Amino acid sequence: MTSDLSFACDCGTVTGTMRGVGPDRGDHVVCHCTDCQDLTHHLGHAERLLDAHGGTALYQTRCANMRLDTGREQLACLHLTDAPTLRWYAACCRTPLFNTFKNGKLPFITILTAACDPAARERLLGPLRGHLFTQDATGDASHLPKMSMVSLMRRFFTRAINDIVSGERRRSALFDAKTLEPIATPHRLTGEERQALEGRRTNAGLDPT
Repeated sequence: MTSDLSFACDCGTVTGTMRGVGPDRGDHVVCHCTDCQDLTHHLGHAERLLDAHGGTALYQTRCANMRLDTGREQLACLHLTDAPTLRWYAACCRTPLFNTFKNGKLPFITILTAACDPAARERLLGPLRGHLFTQDATGDASHLPKMSMVSLMRRFFTRAINDIVSGERRRSALFDAKTLEPIATPHRLTGEERQALEGRRTNAGLDPT
C-alpha cells in the first residue's frame, strides 16, 4: 500500500507532498530523545506536538520522495547541537517540519507526522515500528514498545545507499542539486539558547546532558 501524503505548516504557507508513502517505504516511529523535545520547546510547539511521554511522531523515508509546492522562501533550518542533524521548520509560524543530515551527501528525510494530513496519515503510514530513546522519555515509559537504533539504521542505510548509487539524492527539495548544500543557511543555537533549553530540562527534572 503506497500513496501520496500532503503536509503543511500551521499557517499553510509551506505545503508539499510526501510521495509513495507506505509502511514498506519508510519507518513510522516515535522519538523521545532530548533533541526532539528541545526542538519543539525552542520553536514554541511542545504542547501541541509532544505526547504524554515527550515523544514526537516521525516518518523517515527517502529525501527524493518529498515535493515542495509552496513556501520555499519560508523554510529555515538549525543545528541544536554540534551533531550533524539539521532541523527544518517554517519561519512563518515556526512549525517544525523535517530532520535531515547537515547536507545532501547522506540522503534521508524525517517528517514530523503532525504536519501531515490527519485524515490520511495513519492509514498511509501504517502502525508504529516502535519508540526510540525511551530512556529520555517523560515519566514511566517501560510499557512502550521499543525499536532499536540498530534496526532503524539498517533500514535507513539500505535506502540511503540506493539513493547515493542511483543519484536520487540530488532530487531533494531541501538541498542544492549540484553542491548538496542546504537551500537555507543553517542557524546554530547560541550558548544562551542552549542554556535556556538545558534550564528547562533541569527544571522539569530531566538530565540536561
